[in-house]
Amino acid sequence: MWVFGYGSLVWKVDFPYDERVVGFIKGFQRRFYQHSVDHRGIPGKPGRVVTLIPGDETDQVYGIAYKINEHEQASVINHLDYREKGGYERTPILFYPKDKNKTPFEIIIYVANNNNPQYAGPADVDSIANQIVKSVGPSGTNVEYIFNLAKAMRDIAPEVNDEHLFTIEKRVQNLLKFDTSQPASRSLN
Repeated sequence: MWVFGYGSLVWKVDFPYDERVVGFIKGFQRRFYQHSVDHRGIPGKPGRVVTLIPGDETDQVYGIAYKINEHEQASVINHLDYREKGGYERTPILFYPKDKNKTPFEIIIYVANNNNPQYAGPADVDSIANQIVKSVGPSGTNVEYIFNLAKAMRDIAPEVNDEHLFTIEKRVQNLLKFDTSQPASRSLN
């Protein structure tokens, strides 16, 4: 069994896996359309985290596929179901490795559909950035989440311009008066 990381699972893997493969899924877009009251915010002051929304056949979301050992599958799924409890559902989909020598294969993704109670939906970039700057939850600051996700995406797929992610990251940096010439010095790993 394989699981796809496209949000914090790209940079914060807290389960055992046998192999990881960089690649993408098709037909979706990564968006900060999910509230987080259990990780990057609290009730009454939710953070914003990414989910996947339907796109067209040309849309691609890059991330990492993790191969879960057969003997670990039940415990990893239980762990991820709890971690992604804020409205996410498991869905199978085809994954395309970045390495063209590898064949596409089926994986599980966690998607927050738009009828779950934590679905925030679309908002303008400034509103999302302001919410991120002000949000902190049990797993840390929402700023940490966006900076680590943006850095991880640049590391694994530097040729890909994730416009939504990078535009919001830039707005957050501007709100914090962040010196973009030294991103590593503000990394919150």
